[in-house]
Amino acid sequence: MRLLEFEAKSILKRYGIATPLGAVLSEGETPINNFSGPAMLKAQIPIGGRGKTGGVVTAQEGPGLHRQVAGLFATKIRGYRPKKLLLEEKMDIQREFFMAITYDTVAKAPVVIFSSEGGVDIEKLAQREPEKICTEHFSFRDGLPEHKARQIVAETGISGKLLLGIGTVLAKLAKVFIETDATIAEINPLALIGAGQLIALDCHLDVDDDALFRHPDIAQIEKDGSRIESAQSQSDFERKAAQIDSVDHRGVAGRVIEFEGSLGLIIGGGGASLTAFDAVRAHGGKPANYCEIGGNPSVKKVKELTKHILSKPGVEKVAVIMNVVSNTRVDLVARGIIKGIIEAGKDPSKTVAVFRIPGAWEEEGFKILKKYGVRYCDRKTSIDEAAQMAVANAR
Repeated sequence: MRLLEFEAKSILKRYGIATPLGAVLSEGETPINNFSGPAMLKAQIPIGGRGKTGGVVTAQEGPGLHRQVAGLFATKIRGYRPKKLLLEEKMDIQREFFMAITYDTVAKAPVVIFSSEGGVDIEKLAQREPEKICTEHFSFRDGLPEHKARQIVAETGISGKLLLGIGTVLAKLAKVFIETDATIAEINPLALIGAGQLIALDCHLDVDDDALFRHPDIAQIEKDGSRIESAQSQSDFERKAAQIDSVDHRGVAGRVIEFEGSLGLIIGGGGASLTAFDAVRAHGGKPANYCEIGGNPSVKKVKELTKHILSKPGVEKVAVIMNVVSNTRVDLVARGIIKGIIEAGKDPSKTVAVFRIPGAWEEEGFKILKKYGVRYCDRKTSIDEAAQMAVANAR
């Protein structure tokens, strides 16, 4: 689940990371700028690249601000029409930095990415001047203590009071990542402002769907249907998947986006699903859908979802890929996949291109798969390797 910017910033504040003064606007509200200086107006959508597509503008005063607000609410930005806007104090920026924490599926550990420069073109910087970017792994058990965070920052040439300040923010961001079960926690840019203070100007926070049961406050946000509005209408295939998901409250099985490929995907929620989807495409596969499962869905829910994906014309095989699961039972997912394939009139051994779900009750799950001759792999096989296997077997 990707939080909107203002939602992510509210979590940063809990951990003592400073953000600009701001106010959230909903449609129909009268915008009032209570800040002493200029302000920014930012569309709240769950995707990056807003600044380059007109979603972030310098706020005008008086009637001009009203026109800007109305215009943004009526504009489709990268496939979304914003339902919320953030009116935020504009900062006097002296310097910008980039920092992020994500999960490295190959190393099976969190990884820090820090750059002595930040902003919208961080990807180009990584290619042009890699010496300005430092990466370092750490463990969930030990976290990222401040002294280690400072060492990472120091490798990019930063020193003195600035080093101490950025190291503190980076250590706090790592704590956010761990304690919210995030798949990515990113601040870009972290700005040094005129008063010598470090401010998080923008934040990207994705929380693992499978862990939402541990965060009822964030889970409640996800259920708010007024947060965002996709500019793309659902296809009949997507609506049917949503109906399958709504039949049973247990777990998630049915958040589906339709594509034109032939390989059906049943993949884990949060960052793992995106990783698996991208890996399949990187190895030359053509996904028939993007789909998330997690939170221990019932056997019936997984069965119906499997049948539904196999009902799509041209789909003969499915790949089942998730990260290591703790609150989802591998055996229940395996039962649902097998039952769905059999009820679709197909042979499980010929239909499953790969099954990679390690974790809770995996031994029981693997026994079920073995009985039906289904290809499966454990945690020794990375998501990328599983995706490569799936594409090869689908051919």
